Amino acid sequence: MSLPPTTTPSGGEPPIRGRDDACPGALRLHPADDGSLARIRVPGGLLTARQAAVVGRVAEELGDGRLDITSRGNLQVRGLEAGCGAELAARLRTAGLLPSDRHDRVRNVVASPLSGLDGEGYADVTGWVRELDAVLCGGTPAEHGELSGLSGRFLFALDDGRGDVATLGADVTLIATPDGGALLRMAATACRADGAGADRRVVADDVAQRGAGGGGDTPRAVLWVRGGDAPRAAALAAAEFLTRARESGTRAWRVRELPAQHAVTTEGVAARLAAAGIDAVPQPDAPGPQTPQPPPAPGLVTGPEGRHAVSVAVPLGRADADQWRLLTALASRSGADELRMTPWRGVVLPGLSPDDARDACSALSEAGLVTAPDSPWLGVGACTGRPGCAKSLADVRADTARMVADTERGAGGTARGATGAKRRAGSTARGAAGAERVAGDTAPGDDRNEPGPGTGPDPELVPGPGPGTGPGPGTAPLPVYVSGCERRCGHPGGRWVDALATGDAGYRVAVRGAGRDTPEADSVDVTAEQLAGAVAAARGTT
Repeated sequence: MSLPPTTTPSGGEPPIRGRDDACPGALRLHPADDGSLARIRVPGGLLTARQAAVVGRVAEELGDGRLDITSRGNLQVRGLEAGCGAELAARLRTAGLLPSDRHDRVRNVVASPLSGLDGEGYADVTGWVRELDAVLCGGTPAEHGELSGLSGRFLFALDDGRGDVATLGADVTLIATPDGGALLRMAATACRADGAGADRRVVADDVAQRGAGGGGDTPRAVLWVRGGDAPRAAALAAAEFLTRARESGTRAWRVRELPAQHAVTTEGVAARLAAAGIDAVPQPDAPGPQTPQPPPAPGLVTGPEGRHAVSVAVPLGRADADQWRLLTALASRSGADELRMTPWRGVVLPGLSPDDARDACSALSEAGLVTAPDSPWLGVGACTGRPGCAKSLADVRADTARMVADTERGAGGTARGATGAKRRAGSTARGAAGAERVAGDTAPGDDRNEPGPGTGPDPELVPGPGPGTGPGPGTAPLPVYVSGCERRCGHPGGRWVDALATGDAGYRVAVRGAGRDTPEADSVDVTAEQLAGAVAAARGTT
């Protein structure tokens, strides 16, 4: 008898995967309510201007014209015809965006987006990105194993030492060090040997903030390697994970899902590196990177040698055709001839003169993109909603846009948001309590959420706090996430303001805390028109 897609044991035991993950790719299209969806992997978020132009034409000619930037700096095209897969793949191969069909979905790499641009950090990790991608797609099975066996959820993070992407909960993280080397850090195993596994979100938050330890019972593996060996070492660490996953029999998708007795250990990684001729020094007490930094704030970024960059936030991560054409044109006129997508659904345009950078900011702002660090769009996210997701109760993106507009106009005061509101104590209603949802029951591009240990939302749609929200509580207003149904797919970690659709024109607003499914205080029911005021009150901005 075959296993169901995911068997979730009782307690904190690891899930047993009966199938591969269902994350979409450039070759694996997934049907959604608004047409098929393709996810184009862009390691490190690095695109040449020519590649950006190709992707823009793909979206306009094959899809609905818009491009979504995911929380891993990848791109999604929606509204595709079901039979366009062959043409889509051919265009991407020609542009160098599909270097290996077999490795399409495993090229999940985030990197510090300002690396080499602002004089911060200890290394320019863009070279690491390209080398790691080449190893992932072309590594010999004898040395690295067959890395195409990695799930579409497995994540590499390459941090230049500033501590921005090192906090994103990657499976394998490289952190540049002042001595020209790198810390190779594996995620901690969250499933303990005694079956008392920790809550997935608590573990993720703890792992992001601690050094060599982690939220689980098993310490994470941390080793120092030479900078020149770092990309190959990261690939070998992923190969060690695959070995442990096969031995466990769980078919784990991510490191934190491994049972403790099959955890990736410092000794195991060191032995694999040594066999490949890579010197590695265990770092049992290694600190994290320098004080973690928030994402790049929108606006001008001053760089060395008179070159500037422009950091842009894309509202809700979705750029329309005109906005993408503008970004592409500006990138093609810059000295770098590239653009960088960030894990916070933004774009960085490097290589501009000071005057060109200021002109670019003005043009991008006029096009509806965010170039000011005080924009009300910052820290605001939303799921796909209607019409893309059949489970959504509302067009949450339209309602979110109205909420932001009301905030900008100052029309969403506390009194307006709370007047006539019906307050409810305790947690919000749950749908089908205890019912198991499997990965294939909704389109991955529709921000699906899978409950249970070691599962969770599609990682492409799980945002970080977003530019302007700061690295910790008390530094800025809480992030806000507007959801179309009780799955709340794609919501941020930590404390956040939850705006949940209750119908076509109603929302329930509450503050939720890290690792908890119940609100911190009573929720408030409001209409869509009252959403701005209720959210402002919950964020503490009124």
